[in-house]
Amino acid sequence: MGIYADIKEDFVNAYKNDPALNSRVDFLFNYPGVWAIAWYRIAHKLHTNNFKRLARMIMGINQILTNIDIHPAAQIGSRVFIDHGFGVVIGQTAIVEDDVLIYQGVTLGGVSLTQGKRHPTIKKGAVIGAGAKILGNIVIGEYAKIGANSVVVKAVPDGSTAIGIPAHVIQKGRNQEPLMHNMLPDINKEMFEYLLKRVAILEHILVEDNKKLLEEDLELENIYEAFIRAMKN
Repeated sequence: MGIYADIKEDFVNAYKNDPALNSRVDFLFNYPGVWAIAWYRIAHKLHTNNFKRLARMIMGINQILTNIDIHPAAQIGSRVFIDHGFGVVIGQTAIVEDDVLIYQGVTLGGVSLTQGKRHPTIKKGAVIGAGAKILGNIVIGEYAKIGANSVVVKAVPDGSTAIGIPAHVIQKGRNQEPLMHNMLPDINKEMFEYLLKRVAILEHILVEDNKKLLEEDLELENIYEAFIRAMKN
């Protein structure tokens, strides 16, 4: 498709992704993410045709108007939707494939100052939660989901869900259900619950020699080891 067809598709895609969009007036004044993508399309075309300075100027003005920073050399596919958008940063060598959904405050950044591919690749259909930071030349798989405010420094497989700082995969396998942040597990809470239960069991063991408590402690130890193995994956 040509650049204008891509932009038109981006506009139509906004209506599909946001039920709050009710009028063209709303679209004009309240969807900086869509306008940032539109300006990126123009700037990227100029950049690939060696009008790099003009491309950077356009995206600089775009950043002032939308508070979204997209390098014109980044590769962004069709029907990418940046919801709300404020604070989104997409680096020079980032690749974002088709049908990706990005919420506000997301950073697709690098961890190196060397030349070459140093920003992430976001595969088709992935969802990146608000405030997530995806850093380095890593791949976020197709239809993967990244929880809000997660910091991702390792690859995430297709269809998986990753959360935390640093992010860990909590669900593997193709899962195309919507990203429900209220349903994500609280890893810190689960760890504190484990520690409290472990301390209570050990206190009872010190007071009395109870075979049942010893069995419960062994079972809890197995749960802890499984938790640690999951965190390392």
